[in-house]
Amino acid sequence: MNVLIAGSHGQVGRHATRILAESDHGARGMVRAESQSPDITDLGAEPVVADLTGDVSHAVEGIDAIIFAAGSGGEDVWGVDRDGAITLIEAAEAEGIERFVMLSSINADRPENSPEALREYLRAKAEADEDLRESDLTHTIVRPGPLTNEDGTGRIRTGTDLERDDVEIPREDVARTLVAALGAESTYGETFELAAGDESIEEALQAPLDG
Repeated sequence: MNVLIAGSHGQVGRHATRILAESDHGARGMVRAESQSPDITDLGAEPVVADLTGDVSHAVEGIDAIIFAAGSGGEDVWGVDRDGAITLIEAAEAEGIERFVMLSSINADRPENSPEALREYLRAKAEADEDLRESDLTHTIVRPGPLTNEDGTGRIRTGTDLERDDVEIPREDVARTLVAALGAESTYGETFELAAGDESIEEALQAPLDG
């Protein structure tokens, strides 16, 4: 597949872009500024400059699947985290793209269970997730717990209601899960939570809603 990574210059996005570039998939990394393009090239991917708050139709041309790993870092949750995602979903539908993997967040369905500072972001993510579910795309929505910069282990756990006492996960493992989900039919049409665990990513994605 030729895969577009939205947010390829972000922390999870960089991992996903590198992993895709090292795989049999084609990787196109979407960035906001031309100055970021050389970093994407260094990761082995084709850069494309597009702003999620504007026209992204050129970014999806010739693409078979999309990984949405973009985010505003809390600066514009409605304009980027929600509306930017919806803009890309609509562009994918217009282009005839079938596969869309969304990076969401644990507690997007229950923002009241998170600190007040995160609740607006989680509401925005929830609305983007719902738009994706209502689209014609073959979707997967991945909701990891708090992200760390530790090296990935390749071992995770998934479910619909994970225990909240230990749900941290390295960004690298989140990225590997997003990439692995692309071709995992067991994840088609599913929304699941993600944390560090004991199963290999491939094993855990065979039944991502267990646990």
